[in-house]
Amino acid sequence: MTTTTAEAGPLASRRDRFRADIQGLRAIAVGAVLLYHAGVPFITGGYVGVDIFFVISGFLISTHLLQSLEREGRIGFADFYARRIRRILPASLVVAILTAVAIVVWYPPLGVERVLRDGLATVLYVPNIWFAIQNTDYLADHSPSPYQHYWSLGVEEQFYLLWPLILLLMYRILRRTRMALVIGIAVLAAASMVAGILLTPANQPAAFFLLPTRAWELLLGGLVGIMLLRDRIPLPEWVRAAGGWAGLALVAASVLVYDEDTVFPGTAAILPALGTAVVILCGAAPARFGPSAVLSIRPMQFVGLISYSLYLVHWPLLVVTQAAVGEQHPLSLTARVGMGIVLALPLAWLLFRFVETPTRSPRILTSRRPRVTLWTALVLTAALAAGLGGSAHWASVRDVGTGPAVAEAPAFPDSPPQATEYVPRNMRPALDRVSADVPAVYADGCHWDVAQEEVQECVYGDKDADHRVAVFGDSHSAQWLPAVQHFSDTAAGIAVSSYTKSSCPAVDVTVLDDGVPYQSCDRWRASVLEHLTNAPPDLVVISSYAWYTLADATESKTREQVWAAGLSKTVRRLEDAGSAVLVIADTPRFSVPPATCVSASVMDVSECDGRRADALDPAMTETERAAVEAEGGTYLNLNDAICGADRCPVIIDDLFVYRDVNHLTATFVSYLGPAVAEPMASLLGVAPPPAP
Repeated sequence: MTTTTAEAGPLASRRDRFRADIQGLRAIAVGAVLLYHAGVPFITGGYVGVDIFFVISGFLISTHLLQSLEREGRIGFADFYARRIRRILPASLVVAILTAVAIVVWYPPLGVERVLRDGLATVLYVPNIWFAIQNTDYLADHSPSPYQHYWSLGVEEQFYLLWPLILLLMYRILRRTRMALVIGIAVLAAASMVAGILLTPANQPAAFFLLPTRAWELLLGGLVGIMLLRDRIPLPEWVRAAGGWAGLALVAASVLVYDEDTVFPGTAAILPALGTAVVILCGAAPARFGPSAVLSIRPMQFVGLISYSLYLVHWPLLVVTQAAVGEQHPLSLTARVGMGIVLALPLAWLLFRFVETPTRSPRILTSRRPRVTLWTALVLTAALAAGLGGSAHWASVRDVGTGPAVAEAPAFPDSPPQATEYVPRNMRPALDRVSADVPAVYADGCHWDVAQEEVQECVYGDKDADHRVAVFGDSHSAQWLPAVQHFSDTAAGIAVSSYTKSSCPAVDVTVLDDGVPYQSCDRWRASVLEHLTNAPPDLVVISSYAWYTLADATESKTREQVWAAGLSKTVRRLEDAGSAVLVIADTPRFSVPPATCVSASVMDVSECDGRRADALDPAMTETERAAVEAEGGTYLNLNDAICGADRCPVIIDDLFVYRDVNHLTATFVSYLGPAVAEPMASLLGVAPPPAP
C-alpha cells in the first residue's frame, strides 16, 4: 500500500508498463478496509484488504529489483532506499504528526500518553512490533489506537529493508539461474506461511503483526513478478479471463465471508493473497473478457491512485472522532461512513496532491546523491521521535484536575455502595496510577502470559505455615490476590500460592483466544490441577472472566451448560483431593476503560458508570452458583458491594474501582478483603478476622 503508481509491470525485461488492473486492485483493497472500519454491513472481512496490498507491494518491489539484477547484476541499495523513503515517509509522517496534534487537542487526557507512545513507535518504523507486544501484554489498554493501522506499513518497511539484500544473496548463490531463484523464493515463502499457520493458535497477535509470519504474502507477489519477467504469457486468453475472475472471486469471498471470529492469519490469509496473485498474473496480458476492463474504470483508477493516502487518513479520522465524543457514545454508522469515507476521500486527495506527489522526486533531493535523502530521513526521524517522546512525558505528568476530598471508604464494604460523582482530591489510587494498580503477581513475574505453561512456584507468606491457600485461574482470579493476602496478613499461619495465567480460567473448558482454541491454557490447567491434587492445599480460591467464547458451545449445548460442566469437573476434582473450594463471582465488565472516560470530565463522572444490566451476567452467575454448590463448594458474590440496583459506579467513596474494562484495582480489592475473609476463615476452620 506504500506506492501509488505501478513502478514496474510484467513483460518488463525490456520495458516498463503501467498496470491499470493493479491500480484497480488497490481500490478494492483500500475500499474493503474503509468499509470494514466504518462498520458497513456484510463487509465483515474487509481487513483482508491489507493482504491484497501486501501481494501487490511484493510484486512491484520484487519486479523492480529483479529487473535491476537481470540488467546490471547488482542492486543500487542507496538509490533503492532513497526512492522508498521519498515514496513512503512524507505522507506517513505528515499524518503521524497531525494525528499527534489531534490527540493532544481532543483525546481524553488519560489516554494521551499511551497513544503518543504508539506514535513514537510509528515514527521509529516498528509499529507492528510494538502492537504485537501490546496485544500480548495483559495490562495493555483495550481502546484502539489512532496509529494502529500503521502496523502494515511497518511490515512493508521492514520487508523493503531486508528483501533487497536477501534477493541479491540468493541471486548470486544460485548463480543467476531463474528457476533456482523461483525455488528459493518459494521455499522462503513456504517457511513464512508455515510459521504463520503454526504461530496463529499459539500467539495470534505475533502471527498477525510480525514480518516473519507475513512475509510470505509479499514473497508470493515476488514469485508472480519473477514468473512475468518474460515477453509473453503462455496461457490461452480464455484461461487468463477465467483466472482473473476466479482470483477476484477469492478476494470477494474473503471480504464477505470472513469476520472477526475467523482465525487469522493462519490458513485464512491464503484465500485473499492467492486471489490477488492470480489476478495480477492473469492480468499481465489482458484478456478481452477478463476483469481488467472493470478494474480500469475511472473511479477505480482514482481511488487506487490515492489509496495510500486514503489508507493513512481514514483511521485517525474515525478513532480521534470517537475519542472526542467519548467512547461511551459509539458513533453511528452514518457518522462512521461520513468520517471514514466521505471526509477521508477529499483529505486523501489533498495529501496525495500536495505531499505525496511533490515529495516523490523533488529536485532538491533527486539532483543530489541518495545519501542526502537517507541523512535527511534520519535527522527528521530523530526530531520527530524526540518530539513525540517529550510529548508523551508531558502527558504523563500533567494534572488532569480533581474535586474536593471525600470521606474514606468504611472498614467493611457497604452494600449498596456509596457512589462519588466526581474525582475527589484524596482518591485512591490517583487517576494516573489506576492502570498500574495491580496485584503483586505481575511485578513478581508470577502471572503467566499466553505462551508459558509450566506450573508456577509463587508463595506469599511462610512456606511452612499450618494452612495453605491456592489462588487458581485467569487474571480474574489473580485480581483477588490482594483480598486473600489481606486475610493471610490478619490470620497467622497461612501461606498463599498463586497459579494464574492470562485468559485461562480454572474451569475445565477450552476457550477461544482470538478465534483460536487456547491449547496452551488447556495444557497449563491440566498441569496445575495435577499439582494441586497431588499436594492438595487446604483451600483453593477461584474466579473467572464470565464472557469467554467457548469452543464446545453449540446451539444444542449452550455456553452456560458447557461452563457449568467444566466448573463442576474442576471443583469436584479439587474437593475429592481434599481441598475446600471458594469460587468468587465475576465482577462487572465495561465497554470503555473507566479511567480514560473519567479523565475527560473529572467533575462529573456519572456518565462513565456502567449499567448493571450490561456489566453483569446474572444467568452465568446463577449457573456458577448451582454448579459449585452441587459439588460441595462455596460461592461468594460480592457484586452488591460493587454495584447499586441499576448502575455500577466507577468511584465508590474515595476509591477508584476499575483498572481497565474488566478488572478491579488492587486497592479496591483490598477494601473488599474483609468480605472475602469471612468465608475463607470458615472454610479453613480458623478464627474469623477481627470485627472492623
